[in-house]
Parts: sequence; structure tokens; C-alpha cells
Amino acid sequence: MKAVFEAARDLNVPVVVGTSEGERQFLGVRQVSAMVKSLREDYNFPIFLSADHTHSFPSAIEAAKAGFDWIVFDLSALPFDENIRQTKAAVEELKRLRPDILVEGEIGDIGSRSEIHDAAPDLRKGLTTPAEAKQFVEETRIDTLAPAVGNMHGMLKSMVVGNTRKRSDIERIRAIKAEARIFMTLHGASGTDDDDLREAIAAGITVVHINTEVRLAWRRGFDAALAKQPDEIVPYKLLPQVVDSVKRVVADRLALFSAGRRARPASH
Repeated sequence: MKAVFEAARDLNVPVVVGTSEGERQFLGVRQVSAMVKSLREDYNFPIFLSADHTHSFPSAIEAAKAGFDWIVFDLSALPFDENIRQTKAAVEELKRLRPDILVEGEIGDIGSRSEIHDAAPDLRKGLTTPAEAKQFVEETRIDTLAPAVGNMHGMLKSMVVGNTRKRSDIERIRAIKAEARIFMTLHGASGTDDDDLREAIAAGITVVHINTEVRLAWRRGFDAALAKQPDEIVPYKLLPQVVDSVKRVVADRLALFSAGRRARPASH
């Protein structure tokens, strides 16, 4: 979070920080919310907090009550009709609880886990169609939609070394946008070709999620810090190199996502 916040401030662009259910259990739901809120208030800067891939109604309510700005309510593993039914109910209850909160729904299959994979799963049968997107948006009344458009959670080992890149279905994004007419999030964007990311944004993607690239930068920074200072045991003396490693990746991604359309904080 420190790296993301510093990178966003340097570029003067808004940013969303996301935590999965597992990360929220580790950090504490109210505790991570308080940290982000303190940064936003102390610096008058637009940093926001997303409850990423929330798979249950109680978990969504817990995050909303803790002050999260955005709930990614992900029941994409369920049959389509059941996903609609439960997402609609969640939207209604979350909006009753906090009318200002954003709720995202997800349809299609983009795999699971932001990790390094040996091989890519076959996700072709799980791609989102424009008709499905329109029906889902109209029936659930979500604020943002996460479709499956060739994106995939995690990265392949070949992507880590730079031999291959992910490619998005730009025409599918454009068609879904035309039918659903809603803000859209591209999950699993780590390792995606830069030109594809630019085209995806131009075609209708509003928010891009990067996680595996950040985790990889964290690990590389930590390994480098330990190699440089093998006898150091004080965390705050090791972690600045980790922050710098993550910050470089985040700054590069934010610059790409925001090129030509940078928004300034209210204080400027």
C-alpha cells in the first residue's frame, strides 16, 4: 500500500487498492480500511479501497460496514441465473446499508489465484457474451461489471521472463460496452501486452487490476534486500528496497492506464 500510494502521488492520479478475502483476514478488515482512510484524509488524496473477489454475502457486508469504497461481489463460479439472483440481492442490501458504495459483479471464467502458473487453463468456454452482460447488468443493477474477455488471473512462467504476453479480446470488450453500457473492470491484467491494455481502455475498460506483477516485484525486491543485507533483522531497514521495487511497477502501470486522461485530486 505504501508503494501504491507513493506512486499515485508522484503521478498525481487516483488509485484503488484492493484486498482479497484472505488478505483481509490477515490484515483485519477494519484495520486496512482505517489505514486507507487515514491516507486519504491526511493527504487529501483520492486513494480508494476495494474488497476484491468477495465470495459471500457476510464477507461483503463486513467490508461495507468497515468502510470499504467498493465491493467486488464475485459469484462467477455459480450458474449464471444463480449468480444474477444472489448478486441482485447483495446489491440491494449493500445499497440499503450504504447508498454511496460501489458494487461490482462478475461473469465468465478468468481462472483463479494471482500466482505464477506452469500452463494456462482453457478459458474459451467461459468468455462473456454481450447478451449475458446486458442481462446481468439490467437484472442486478450493479455499478461495475467484470467480464471474461481473454483475461486470466496470475501469470505464466513464460510471461515472467518476458517470452509471452496475454492478449485481450478487444472487439468483445467493445461489444459488451455497447450492450451493457456500464463501467467495466479488467481483472487478471498482469502480463498483458501494453498495446492491448491501451486498446482495452479505449474500447471501454474503466479500471484495470494488477496483482501478480506487484507480488512478483515484492518478492524480487525482498530477495534483493536480503542478498544485499544478509545479516539485517530490522524490517524497516529491509523493506524500503521492497517498496521501491513495487513502486516502479505500479508507477509504470498507472502511467500507462492514465495516459491522456489524468485526473487531479480535489486539492490541486
